[in-house]
Amino acid sequence: MRVVVTGASGNVGTALVRRLGADQHTVVGISRRPPDLPGIQWHTADLSSDEGSAELVRAFDGADAVVHAAWAFQPSHDLNYLRRIDVGGTRRVLEAVGEAGVPHLIHLSSIGAYAAKRSEQPVGEDWPTDGIATSSYSRHKAAAERLLDAFEGGSTVVTRIRPGIVGQRSAGSAFLRYALPAVVPAKALDLVRVLPLDRALAVPVVHADDVADAITRAIERRIGGAFNLAAAAPVTVDMVAAELSARNFHVPYAVLRGLLAASWRTHLQPLSPGWLDLAYSVPLLNTARVERELGWRPKVLAHVVLHEIVEGLREAAAARTPVLRPRSVVSQVTEAFRSGPVARRRRT
Repeated sequence: MRVVVTGASGNVGTALVRRLGADQHTVVGISRRPPDLPGIQWHTADLSSDEGSAELVRAFDGADAVVHAAWAFQPSHDLNYLRRIDVGGTRRVLEAVGEAGVPHLIHLSSIGAYAAKRSEQPVGEDWPTDGIATSSYSRHKAAAERLLDAFEGGSTVVTRIRPGIVGQRSAGSAFLRYALPAVVPAKALDLVRVLPLDRALAVPVVHADDVADAITRAIERRIGGAFNLAAAAPVTVDMVAAELSARNFHVPYAVLRGLLAASWRTHLQPLSPGWLDLAYSVPLLNTARVERELGWRPKVLAHVVLHEIVEGLREAAAARTPVLRPRSVVSQVTEAFRSGPVARRRRT
């Protein structure tokens, strides 16, 4: 099958490209900055602008399926840019899918599209996708879901993949850029002895390879609808503390949020407080439908996903793509000098 992947150079995209290639599918990648990777046909398109729409139609022509995995996380202070690429980019992909007559669209949605939990009971795919109002990431994921609602009903089968937090070792450098100030080295994690977090944290996670497995199954069976993806158990504060060899010191969520918001507004670090709101609001996920319809089971347990994430952070692990490129203090400071801090970086 010929499968086109937007965001093919990112966290989920690289795992999906590996899986599709191993299964002998023809893979076409869409990226703003195509990497030099063998075995993939690349098209350059900027999803934040209508100027990239014609290239999308050309790339989608003759495709058996399109996987829309492109998403922007930074600059967190430039919400107009994030909305242009996350929501506007989704609209452009849908329009190109329709114009090219692609029979199957797989959209990488997120646990972040869901409304806040009301209990610790896992929710199914019928849970409202209204998002968390204080998280721009969540608002944009919910807005993309509304675009899919309007698009459905035609000749294209639409599949929505809603994973928990997606991790793999090679995303370590990317996670560091999203979350830490430029001058903080990865090895600083080794110095953490006290973890100041509210004990109520419980976040579903899933390995990137398991997400790729579910997407591939959906492509090969051409099954539509929404699918939750998560390892059997969520990640908790105690698990994070153990992985860091640290001791948890309970700090109420409201205090944490105030500190995070103040440091973000003053540009001391790039992580907006909406991410904390999301972490403490997302529901646990019921994965019965994907297990029943696609025969999917997560191969990587939650504590192993967490271990890969932490080890990837410690080692600033990377891959051969611009999105997952190596991160160091020197490279971060150099980029900040040339283009501004990542949270408000100028786009070229």
